[in-house]
Amino acid sequence: MAEAVSCGGVVLHKSKVLLLYKNQSKKDIGWVLPKGTKEGDENFRQAALREVHEEAKVIAKILKYLGKTQYTFKAADDIIYKTVHWYLMSTGSPYCSPQQEENFADAGFYKKHEAYHLLKFNDEKQIVLKAYEEYEILRRRADEAKNLRKS
Repeated sequence: MAEAVSCGGVVLHKSKVLLLYKNQSKKDIGWVLPKGTKEGDENFRQAALREVHEEAKVIAKILKYLGKTQYTFKAADDIIYKTVHWYLMSTGSPYCSPQQEENFADAGFYKKHEAYHLLKFNDEKQIVLKAYEEYEILRRRADEAKNLRKS
């Protein structure tokens, strides 16, 4: 069994989440979150930001580490044990463009309930739900701090 590590982002813009549609070898894989393999000496955060930019042309900032998901899949002659480190991110622009070289056919921002039903993989559905919970906590704290400064 081989091990692999990827990093990705749950990117929000005005409470909508970025999804990518993957179509590989004329086989529809489905809607996924942006993620990919760490390169060189970059850390997990750098890898996640780079992957979001490469796969969707989105410039995002990290708000919080969300945790990791793990799964296995079969590749050629081996079984791969994969860990994905996820970050909650935000972006100021709804502009996105799918990276065709990686077989992404579409990209867009979707409401929470739309994203949940569109996403192909259950672990990505769960990390999106966690991202929204964390985002609400961060927003509440920001509002409380703003109110304290006013008083």
